[in-house]
Amino acid sequence: MVCICRGIQGFTQGAIFPSMHYLISKWVPLEEKGRMSSFIFAGGQFGTAGQLIVSGYIADYWGWPVIFYLNGVVGIIWTIVYLIIGSDTPQASKMISPEERLYIQTSLGQIGGHKRMKTPWKSIFTSLPFISVVVANIGSNWGFWTLLTEIPTYMSNILEVNIKSNGVMSALPYITMFLMNFPVGFTSDYAIKKKWVSVTTCRKIANTVGFCGPAFGLICLSYVPAGHVTAALLVLVAALALHAGFYNGYILVHLDMAPNFASTLMAVSTFISNVIGLFAPLAVGFILEDETNPKEWRIVFYITALTYIFTNLFFVIFGTSKRQKWNEGSEVIPKVQ
Repeated sequence: MVCICRGIQGFTQGAIFPSMHYLISKWVPLEEKGRMSSFIFAGGQFGTAGQLIVSGYIADYWGWPVIFYLNGVVGIIWTIVYLIIGSDTPQASKMISPEERLYIQTSLGQIGGHKRMKTPWKSIFTSLPFISVVVANIGSNWGFWTLLTEIPTYMSNILEVNIKSNGVMSALPYITMFLMNFPVGFTSDYAIKKKWVSVTTCRKIANTVGFCGPAFGLICLSYVPAGHVTAALLVLVAALALHAGFYNGYILVHLDMAPNFASTLMAVSTFISNVIGLFAPLAVGFILEDETNPKEWRIVFYITALTYIFTNLFFVIFGTSKRQKWNEGSEVIPKVQ
């Protein structure tokens, strides 16, 4: 039953990121895309950090089942609020002023409404820039799931500290990643506004920081001696803080290259990357014959670091934020009133 419930959770939550990308493509003006997207995606780290901190207290005072009830209630409340005040486009919203609606529409070129278009599947799957985004997504998921699932085991068996037993210690990397989202987003928007770099270059720089930072951090972590908890935690915090760069990297390229199909692109790349990312913990289990052997862990971290570096390099070479021709679709479908 637990596996069935988790499967249902995963199946339904798969719609979240594509839906977010659709809403960003329709609601966020071009001039604010970096900082607004960072603010939106930072909610993931904020929620994770908050959950890690409060769950221990909730379990102590009211028992562990309350953690699940609380999450369920929060999800229901959010859904009700969104159904009341949320809208898929500024055109359909009754919660904003005409001036704000015109500003958003003008920035995104949505004057006169929006069309429903047939998805150009062949063009999408044969687009090298999109393939580069998929490769970057694979690298991000592989690295992040390695960090998420294996670092607590490494900290416990090699550095002799149970990071799971300390909610604040567990949450600290995510708090840092949450905070780092804001300067990265504002810096990206400012650099593009001042025309210091092109949009494509800005995305590639942010992605390189978001991938190479954790890669370097993992290599450093593998050489931290046992007992040096503070040093290990600082390296881990720095690695995840720099990882925030990817939110202004390949993530936004989905929106840059084809805003009309941003949700579809995100769904496809997330599906592929999540399927391949499932093999990260399995690969770690295959390599680690002895979880207390630092040399075997070093192999795991080097493989993860090389994955980060290779996938980022592929994205830097072939990725682009240039609007793709197939963004206009292959066929316009009459809109159903």
